[in-house]
Amino acid sequence: MTIELHNVKPRYMSESEVAGSDIYLQPSVVFEQGRKYMVCARSGHGKTSLLNFIYGISDQYDGTIERKAESGERKAENGERLPISIFSYMFQDLGLFPELTAMENVQLKNRLTGFKSDSEIERMLDALLPEGKKHQPVATLSLGQRQRVAAVRALCQPMRFLLLDEPFSHLDHDTAAQVAAMISAEVERQGAGLIVTALDPTDLFRFDKTMRL
Repeated sequence: MTIELHNVKPRYMSESEVAGSDIYLQPSVVFEQGRKYMVCARSGHGKTSLLNFIYGISDQYDGTIERKAESGERKAENGERLPISIFSYMFQDLGLFPELTAMENVQLKNRLTGFKSDSEIERMLDALLPEGKKHQPVATLSLGQRQRVAAVRALCQPMRFLLLDEPFSHLDHDTAAQVAAMISAEVERQGAGLIVTALDPTDLFRFDKTMRL
């Protein structure tokens, strides 16, 4: 599967604001399944918007986005929402339920997908959280711990692409590397593409391409 952008620009940004972008207003930008992409930009310069456009939850852009499936897969034209299993998305605001525990947040997602067993989820959370934290309400966890929970949740579904919006902004480098290793293993196991946004380039993944907005 490929995602192709043609002359895409957020409607809230002027042409001068995106001048020099490797993505916005470019005639053709292609994201290929199975490859890893880093997208860097300063705050407020369209990183979240780009992922929302690709995911299909915002149409506030000019240009076209084509999601091209391989032979035998269901195809989708610009503006048509693909099945949710095509994408997994770790939102910048995380979208966790604060009153539920870390384990319950992940299980809630997994009940929709049936992709992981409870024991697999427990092992993933145990690897990333301090002892006992997986059974605490998310509201009691630090921002960094919440990011780790959201990362685990994002891995609990089949995917063609994984979209990560500033996923390590509240993590130290060692912890971020641990989370990145788990993400890489799952992405590679599924043969999925990876698109990561950040303020600055990172060495946490072996990216095939780094682009700036």
